[in-house]
Amino acid sequence: MTVAKRASDKELQRLYRAFAASGDPAQVEALMEDLCTIREVHEMAQRLTVALMLDAGESYTRIQERTGASAATIARVSKCLNYGTGGYRTVIDSER
Repeated sequence: MTVAKRASDKELQRLYRAFAASGDPAQVEALMEDLCTIREVHEMAQRLTVALMLDAGESYTRIQERTGASAATIARVSKCLNYGTGGYRTVIDSER
């Protein structure tokens, strides 16, 4: 059985630069469609919605009902929102 090789720092930095260079939402959409499965894109969109709802003070139960996200996903997003690197916060603040 082959173990999947993790991306190197160089490969990750290339990915981050690709997103940064795709300033136009249509370009980002095209890149995401090429890089990710539809399910992966939908899961990322769901996590962002969960972050926005958590920031607005919504309960886990309400978030589960509205998004279908699992309690584990909501908890992970909450942890990242409160103790992460600020990625969610940047997006949330730009939505206001």
